Amino acid sequence: MRALLSVYDKTGLEAFARGLHELGFELVASGKTSRALADAGIPHREVAEVTGADEMLDGRVKTLHPTIHGGILADRSKPEHLEALAERDIDPIDLVACNLYPFRSEPSVEMIDVGGPTMVRAGAKNHDHVAVVVDPADYGEVLDELRREGAVLPATRRRLARAAFAHTAAYDAAIVAWLDSEDAPGSDTSPGAGPSALPPTLHLSLERRQSLRYGENPHQVGARYGYVGGPPGWWDGVVQHSGKEMSYLNLFDAEAAWRLAHELLELSRGGSSAVVVKHANPCGAAVASDLASAYAQAFAVDPMSAFGGIVALPGTVNLALAEAIVANPVADVLVAADITPEAAAFLSSKRKNMRALSAPAPEPERLGLRPIGGGFLVQEPDRFLSARSEWRVVTKVAPTEEQWDDLELAWRVCARTSSNAVVLAKGGVAYGIGCGQQNRVDSAAIAARRAAGRAAGGAAASDAFFPFRDGLDAVVDAGVSAVVQPGGSLRDDELVAAADERGVAMVMTGERHFRH
Repeated sequence: MRALLSVYDKTGLEAFARGLHELGFELVASGKTSRALADAGIPHREVAEVTGADEMLDGRVKTLHPTIHGGILADRSKPEHLEALAERDIDPIDLVACNLYPFRSEPSVEMIDVGGPTMVRAGAKNHDHVAVVVDPADYGEVLDELRREGAVLPATRRRLARAAFAHTAAYDAAIVAWLDSEDAPGSDTSPGAGPSALPPTLHLSLERRQSLRYGENPHQVGARYGYVGGPPGWWDGVVQHSGKEMSYLNLFDAEAAWRLAHELLELSRGGSSAVVVKHANPCGAAVASDLASAYAQAFAVDPMSAFGGIVALPGTVNLALAEAIVANPVADVLVAADITPEAAAFLSSKRKNMRALSAPAPEPERLGLRPIGGGFLVQEPDRFLSARSEWRVVTKVAPTEEQWDDLELAWRVCARTSSNAVVLAKGGVAYGIGCGQQNRVDSAAIAARRAAGRAAGGAAASDAFFPFRDGLDAVVDAGVSAVVQPGGSLRDDELVAAADERGVAMVMTGERHFRH
């Protein structure tokens, strides 16, 4: 039996190679792998000795040779293949251990591996006869099976082949993404330059990172995936302190809550924010001077909807705050920047089913993908493009400083709420949130009903322009004194006149934030 070893990551190499040697394998190794085996005193032959051809082109060509690939690719069930090997004095290769240059951590042309993927794919293609190992974590299982069975069994070879093709697919996907980026050779890195459009192709390589309790419904299977080899997402840094296993909707809703909580944190002026989410939509949101006050105000917005929801607190939950959370109707998930040991123990004892999570801040979102028939809709993530200083006051009355703060809070909450969305806010609290309606008047009416007069003198936001004055009248009737909206309607002049008639301030942002 013969094994070809050519690995960049030499984790576990010495023990694996020594084990193969003890099992009677002849070892063939390339370049630095050969030197590592020599340093460990493990008998082997160098690739150049087997092929009769020295490495060339600074190591770009070393294993690309018929002696190597003929030995890997020969179908042992075909006599003509065995005859061809014999004619050329080529010995079959039964095992290939190979992993690739670390392109993701050191992207460059020189880190684009050629020989490695060729060997990996060759071994994986011929997995009826060859075991290909790309992950050092598999070394132990392969050795155990060889010792126990005398061979790598067909089911294991097939699993290893799948892992090998996934390995090269992810590697190629990383190269394509790099070539699409501004860091690749030939990219325009001048100020303001960048991709003017989405790339012509997308190559997603994802790995399962978390199995979930179930999917959107209990009869559906669900899991969380992450980019292979990519930087970890915030979910990879989550610590679950207590509660049931997470489900699909727990993650989906917590993602919405955690991102909005951090967007509102920017408005807190050194204080804190709190968000309560139900079905991916906020049912309470607040900014305040401290975390406990922000939570109390956010929860008080709509306690009924908060039952079974997600509580997002971008600060430290101490024992006192944990006691306040437990005193309220149970949440499905609590996600916080940190939970003290005393608080975690208390929550675990009092809310055995509530998932209590501590988490890092969310990273910027990547491209948004949504499946449709035959493919995906793809878009850039929705970001706030215009600053408050760029918004236009279009009415005779201008907002007060307090109303400016309420406008900005309402605008951010509105942008993260399902369309059609209208939000009413006052004093750092989003009291009225109307969402997901087919017309804007209904959303405004829902927001007004939920605010129940608490936003009087405050502000209202609409995620898209008011097409008619009836939506504007609905929020003004609810008592707000300032309104923010994108503008852009054919009836903008009529809306401005209606606002002047009602004596309220109106601000236009110039950007829409639909969310479906």
